[in-house]
Amino acid sequence: MKSDLDQLKAQIDNQVEISAWVYNFRSSGKIMFLQLRDGHGWAQAIVDESKVSAEVWQAAQSLTIESSVIVSGTVTKHPKKEEYELQVSDLQIHQLAQEYPIANKEHGVDFLMDHRHLWLRSSKQWAIQRVRNTVINSIYGYLNSNGYIKIDSPILTPNACEGTTELFEVPYFDETAYLAQSGQLYIEAAIFSHGKVFDFGPVFRAEKSKTRRHLTEFWMMDAESAWVEHAENMQIQEELIQFVAKQVVEQNAKELEILERDIEPLKKLQQPFIRMTHAEAVLKLNSLGSDIKPNEDLGGDDETLLTQDSDVPIFVEKWPAEIKAFYMKRESGNGELALCNDLIATEGFGEIIGGSQREDDYDELLKRIQEQGFPISDWQWYLDLRKYGSVPHSGFGVGLERLVGWMCGTAHVRETIPFPRTINRLRP
Repeated sequence: MKSDLDQLKAQIDNQVEISAWVYNFRSSGKIMFLQLRDGHGWAQAIVDESKVSAEVWQAAQSLTIESSVIVSGTVTKHPKKEEYELQVSDLQIHQLAQEYPIANKEHGVDFLMDHRHLWLRSSKQWAIQRVRNTVINSIYGYLNSNGYIKIDSPILTPNACEGTTELFEVPYFDETAYLAQSGQLYIEAAIFSHGKVFDFGPVFRAEKSKTRRHLTEFWMMDAESAWVEHAENMQIQEELIQFVAKQVVEQNAKELEILERDIEPLKKLQQPFIRMTHAEAVLKLNSLGSDIKPNEDLGGDDETLLTQDSDVPIFVEKWPAEIKAFYMKRESGNGELALCNDLIATEGFGEIIGGSQREDDYDELLKRIQEQGFPISDWQWYLDLRKYGSVPHSGFGVGLERLVGWMCGTAHVRETIPFPRTINRLRP
C-alpha cells in the first residue's frame, strides 16, 4: 500500500510503497542506507544485497543525491531509536539526478540564495516553511474564531498609506500607480459593513534597507475592528500572538527540533505582555546606555536592548504624534501623543506588530491631511468614512516573516519566505 514517511509508525511489519527523493546515502559493504524525503517526513531505507534482486541492487548502487525514486519494503522500528525504517524489497528510479550543486559542506549566503529553488529542500528550510504554514493557519484560525472576515485590498494604489516609506512606482495606463505597502486604509472601509475584518497578502516597500529584518516584498496581515479602542486593540494583538505561539509549539515539535529551537521562550509567551509608554521606554533605554531622544523612533538595537531581560514581548504605546502616521487618534487631553503601539518581540527579534486607534473625527482627519500637504481629492473617499456613521475603531498589522523568524529562532527574515526579494536580490 502507498504511504507517507511520517506515517511509518502506524505501518510496522506492513509492506508499503513510498514515493520520495534520496537526499543522502551511504554504503557499508553489501548494505546501502538511503536517506529519503517525501515532503511529509524523513526516514531511512535499507537495501540489503542478499535480500533484493540484482537489478534492485544495481539500481541502488547507481543512485545520486536528489534522485526521485519509488521504494517498496517492510516497515521496521530502529533497534535503538524512536525511528522507523524501510527494509527495501524493490526500488524504481523515476529520475536519476545530475550532480547536485549544494553539497554537504558550508556554502556562502549568496551561493545558497542563488540556488534558493534547491536550498528549499534542505531540512532546516523545510522546517521553516512548515512553521510558516502553521503561523498562517493560526492567524486565520484566531481571527475567524473571533468574528473577523477576510476582505481583500488592492495591490495597485493611487497613493501611499503612510508618507514615510518609499514606494514602487508602476505605470498605470495614463497615470502612475504604486504597489501597496499596506491594505489598512481599504479594509477600514469594510468595518462599517462587517464590524471586524482582516486582509492578508503581499505588500511592497522600496526603502533601501539591508538589515536582517527587512524585505522589499513580504506578507502582512492587517486587521481592523469597529467599536474597538486603543487598550482593547492591544489585548487583541496579545491574544493573537499567544494563540500563534501555542499552535506552533503544539504542531511543529519535529520542525522546531530540526531548527534546534529552544521552545521554552515560546511557552513563556502565555503570560501577560508588558506595556510601557514611549516616554518610559526612552528613559529605560537611556539608563541602559542608548542615546535615543524623546521624539525618536526605536532602532533595531534599541528594540533588542529594551527586551533583553524580558520573557514576554513589550508593548511600547502612546508615541509622539509627530513621528507617527496622520491617521492615528490622539490621546484625549494630550494632542502630542498618538494612541498607537509597537509590539517588540523577545530574544532580539524586534518589532512584529504596529497598531493604533484610528482618527474617527472628520474635521480632525481633514486638518491632518491638509497639514501633510496631501491633495484632498485623493483622500476624499477615506474622509467619507468619517461622514457616514463614524465610530471609534482600531487596527494593527503583523509582519508574517518577522513573526515566523521569531517562532523559528531564525535570525534573518530572508530565510522565512520561499523566494526573498531584497534591495539586491530579484532572482531566482
